[in-house]
Amino acid sequence: MIKTTALVLLSLTLTGCFSFDEKREVKETSLGERDIKYYSNKTVTSLEIPPDLTKPSSQNAFKLSEYVSNIQEDTISFSEKDNTIKEASSILRTPSNIQVKRSGERRWLIVNKKPDAVWSLSKSFFKSHGFAIKKANKKIGLIETDFLENYPEIPDQSVGLIRAMLKKAIAARYALPIVDKYRIRIEPTLETGKTAVYLSLTSMEEVITKAGQDDENTIWQSKPKDQALETEMLYRLMTFLGSDHAVAREKILQAKEDRQLTVEMAKSVGGYAKLVFSLGRYDTWDNMGWALDQLNVEVEDKDIKEGSFYINIARSEDKGIWSRMFGDDAIKKSFQISVKQIDTNKTEVYFNDLSEENEQATIDFSYKFLGSIAKQF
Repeated sequence: MIKTTALVLLSLTLTGCFSFDEKREVKETSLGERDIKYYSNKTVTSLEIPPDLTKPSSQNAFKLSEYVSNIQEDTISFSEKDNTIKEASSILRTPSNIQVKRSGERRWLIVNKKPDAVWSLSKSFFKSHGFAIKKANKKIGLIETDFLENYPEIPDQSVGLIRAMLKKAIAARYALPIVDKYRIRIEPTLETGKTAVYLSLTSMEEVITKAGQDDENTIWQSKPKDQALETEMLYRLMTFLGSDHAVAREKILQAKEDRQLTVEMAKSVGGYAKLVFSLGRYDTWDNMGWALDQLNVEVEDKDIKEGSFYINIARSEDKGIWSRMFGDDAIKKSFQISVKQIDTNKTEVYFNDLSEENEQATIDFSYKFLGSIAKQF
């Protein structure tokens, strides 16, 4: 009894000697070798959950014959155990010609499958990693997951012998949680039978406020993008869609950057802001979709023929007691982002107020919003 008590006291004493918000040490790994562990059964109670949160759809079965040729019609459900998921996904991994495009750090895929096939496989890809689908709008080709905690265990050799022993004895953790969510956007290409697939990562981390004070607390805040993690998940998606592992790795690492993009801000009709891209209409549309993904902007609808994105977003000056009580959803307004080609390599992007009230506050907001878009490039 005395020995047990002494061990507990020693553990608590030593535990107090090291910081619980110590930076986690992440070992450099090659593409395809990173250990990613998402806790699908973990509830993050202190993270505000949007009011439109939905459970994953029960309609999670699909017909293999729609995606794989020369096979008897069958149905595989991805609601089974992990081994069923692996077995089904291995069947679906028929050799596919998948290209990797690159602009700066951004990479995306051009898949020789129709959008419907990519849509179903992408949802199954997320479920295979334990994610619930929070939003799925097939009309605009958008799939977004809920947040999940990503906490790779720190190797024992990285924390030292004593800490490693204590970690096992009292299950101590050496960093505050980080949660991730993903968005996949699926677009038909100009070439029939092929689909563009864009994956983006958003992360939040829990941080300590007023450390050491009586009112010490923790809050959630945005975390800078882990570009290596986003690239790793794109690699995994590429192999899930049918690419050979070695081929996918080489294509992602060797992807050549497209021409350098220039974006300028200018004044438009009515005093509103506009962006000027040194690209054609389709490439500008592609880049605008990516930028909206990066900023987590809610896209309600879009029309590629019309060249319009219809977005819901809260203006900065509207944020106050109502947004603190009910969240930003309570104060969001609808706007149109319009893409129009002016010349061969010149396309302009306009910000339109659908209410046609043309308030000065909205005009000012157009500069702030389109300015944040321009900073993504």
